[in-house]
Amino acid sequence: MASAGPTTPRGLALRRAALVALALFGIATVAALVLRSRPDSDLPPVTVAAGATDGTVVRRYDLRSASAGRRLVQTVVLPPGDLRGRPLLVLLHARAQDPTSLAQAPLRAALARLGHRAPVVLLPADDGGSYWHDRDSGAWGSYVLYEAIPTAIRRLGLDGSRMAIGGISMGGAGAFALARAAPGRFCAVGGHSAAVWTSASAADPGAYDDAEDFDRNEPLGPVRRGEDRPYGVPLWLDAGTDDRFLPADRTFARALRARGEDVSFSTGPGGHEPRYWQRHMGRYLDFYAGALADCAARR
Repeated sequence: MASAGPTTPRGLALRRAALVALALFGIATVAALVLRSRPDSDLPPVTVAAGATDGTVVRRYDLRSASAGRRLVQTVVLPPGDLRGRPLLVLLHARAQDPTSLAQAPLRAALARLGHRAPVVLLPADDGGSYWHDRDSGAWGSYVLYEAIPTAIRRLGLDGSRMAIGGISMGGAGAFALARAAPGRFCAVGGHSAAVWTSASAADPGAYDDAEDFDRNEPLGPVRRGEDRPYGVPLWLDAGTDDRFLPADRTFARALRARGEDVSFSTGPGGHEPRYWQRHMGRYLDFYAGALADCAARR
């Protein structure tokens, strides 16, 4: 019997399998670094009172995306009451984060508390590391703007003139990039521990395809250079005091203010971690609901 040498079919197959395993290990390692700035967080678990989520519903449906070239599960979190004419909040997840992890009690309790002002929340899926822009792995920005959002509006009977977009980490950077790509479409934009870098060389591996992709899609550079039209809507940025993205997020907020943008910036205890975002989910939803209500009054 022939041995599984490096040039035999079996040897080549084994070598490919080893390379795939190594690549997956690398992705998992980077994802762990993105989702956790430090392993010794002192933040306690977030607790939600019994009954605080009553009336909220989590639903899922499949969307066959031509832009991304695959089937993607959409998660929507529905507030209590009639959905017709409600506004839409698009909330983009972090790198390697399951979007359904955002549809937990802190978000649902915040929606229930908002009552008739609560938006429907859309949590799109991706490939785990899209950074929510059109790139070699798929047209992820086009998928969100022209497939995921219109489908949610049509299925649920929402008010497509009142939309906000925000996100966690990778999703925060993506929210600003998508709002820049679709000026005037969103009533508010938010980045929660937004994964912003000041240069292509500083970016995590895989965040962008190359330096050109970085220049086209990262949110900070165009604002600093004065290349883009103003957002012209309420903006939100926040990050924990132990978050490695805090310096760049603060730089981004300052650059936006220098352009005359209406930016709320805050920080507080915590790192780049789910407990930090869960602790502030109520504030995030208050911001989006207020901006969406003001948007309705203006229109």
